[in-house]
Amino acid sequence: MANPLGGQGSGDFRETSGRVQIWHVGHRNSVGALTADSFTQSNPPVVTTAANLSSTLTGITKKGVLGSSVAFTRPDAGNGYHGGPVLIAAAYQAGQKPLGIFINDSLGNPFENTPGVASGKGPYLSAMGTVALSLYETKQQIGGSAANTYAPGDFVYASVNGLITNRGADSYEVNAGAAAGTVVGVVKIAPDANTSLLVIDLRI
Repeated sequence: MANPLGGQGSGDFRETSGRVQIWHVGHRNSVGALTADSFTQSNPPVVTTAANLSSTLTGITKKGVLGSSVAFTRPDAGNGYHGGPVLIAAAYQAGQKPLGIFINDSLGNPFENTPGVASGKGPYLSAMGTVALSLYETKQQIGGSAANTYAPGDFVYASVNGLITNRGADSYEVNAGAAAGTVVGVVKIAPDANTSLLVIDLRI
């Protein structure tokens, strides 16, 4: 059977950080500024139990938001700020909502400059588009730690840890009290024997 990723095979381009392949771009949004904790957050930042750790984070020790993770509104930091998910006084916050997918890690990559540090900006993909993500949840985050698998057509949400998940119960927004999480996208190609990447059509 032909590889739907166009012959890219099972190559894994994660290395020590998250990566995004942009197939069809909507908007590279650089409006607003990164929160201070966008440069210092642990990965994962909220649910840190080893049993819940996504296998896509294996080997990643970098601090700060990662390419392929979700950019959230962060009214706790001020008007116009965005960053990763955070608990405030150990509580989920209703004002933190998904905006799009971070294109780059906040701290940059080895042997590259660090535009996030220099500018305080963290561009994210929004306004539709199709992207292949190296980071996504492979485990249940809330109420257990069962394996999490994907299929074409699944709606995906922003998890409590700021990664894509198809489990609505793991949505940050749901755990902050919303009836349902924002649909960030729809699975186009699920990870399988041909590829470790999750391809989604963005809906935000």
